[in-house]
Amino acid sequence: MTDEKEDAVLGAGKYLRLRRRNRWEFVERAGITEVAVIVAVTPNEEAVFVEQYREPVAASMIEWAAGLVGDEEGDDGEPLLDAANRELEEETGFRANQLSVMGQGPSSGGLASEIVTFVRAEGIERVGEGGGVGHEEIKVHLVPLSDVDVWLKERSSEGFLIDPKVYAGLYFLEHPDSVG
Repeated sequence: MTDEKEDAVLGAGKYLRLRRRNRWEFVERAGITEVAVIVAVTPNEEAVFVEQYREPVAASMIEWAAGLVGDEEGDDGEPLLDAANRELEEETGFRANQLSVMGQGPSSGGLASEIVTFVRAEGIERVGEGGGVGHEEIKVHLVPLSDVDVWLKERSSEGFLIDPKVYAGLYFLEHPDSVG
């Protein structure tokens, strides 16, 4: 018989905790369970991607703008769509006139407790520089939707990692009624 606890914190840092529950070990963000992934397209039909270095995989990645819901001090209970617009502006310099949920699911159901919600950003307009906040060094790419497949293949051949959520977001753009 094992001496496992039903629910235990195995280790914790400033932002993450390693937990064990019902013999599963997984990571959770301290005080955060939801992430907004912002699928933004300009009025000129350009996908708005971000490029940033990600230490856990030791590589630069191509992603949609994304961020934690309620991660700013004093933002407990921050609404998802407010967080999505905040993150879009911080990372890309764009702000949306309309936001809607496209779909959601776990980022990695066997590893982490967070839920990813894909948010469509429409009527976007540039209101700032973007580039992130604090230590973030984010580069913004505007890619015509008609060229996205080729552009992503080129970035991949250059050594960039393409976040699989990029492909999920593109799917949701092409199939707006598939999930909601």
